[in-house]
Amino acid sequence: MIGYDGHKKIKGSKIHACVTPDALPVSIAIGPANEHDSRKLIPLMEDIRIKTGRKPRQRPREIYGDKAYSTLIIRTYLGRRHVKAQIPSRRRKKHRGRPPRFDKASYKRHRSSVERFFSMLKGGFRRLMVRYERLATAFQGLINIACFIINWRVLR
Repeated sequence: MIGYDGHKKIKGSKIHACVTPDALPVSIAIGPANEHDSRKLIPLMEDIRIKTGRKPRQRPREIYGDKAYSTLIIRTYLGRRHVKAQIPSRRRKKHRGRPPRFDKASYKRHRSSVERFFSMLKGGFRRLMVRYERLATAFQGLINIACFIINWRVLR
């Protein structure tokens, strides 16, 4: 699951996250609030490392993202890496050719995990609601600590 938290027209920063269906963080990144959300997907995908035996997994089987991630660049990137995409289309008009694959029921079921993660992040760690740190590295460090604590609480 891919998601972000923030608004386009507000100064500040957004938190971009890649989470499991159980709302556990896999990859986290922060970015400026005025940057489009689709620009952070490829760095998030490159950061995924899940240890499963000898060789770590570096790509998920399927991704659920919102309409902000429905761009041609992202769809070709995911296609090259053989990752199935459940991303609703932003198109308003009908276009020729095969429409992108999308299962609405599955999307609704899995999309809530991103929202649960952000509610755990902002509900349990109030310092992250308002960014008090000036340095992005300090803010990223606090987010990493919060994600570690979330994983520790769930996996304990």
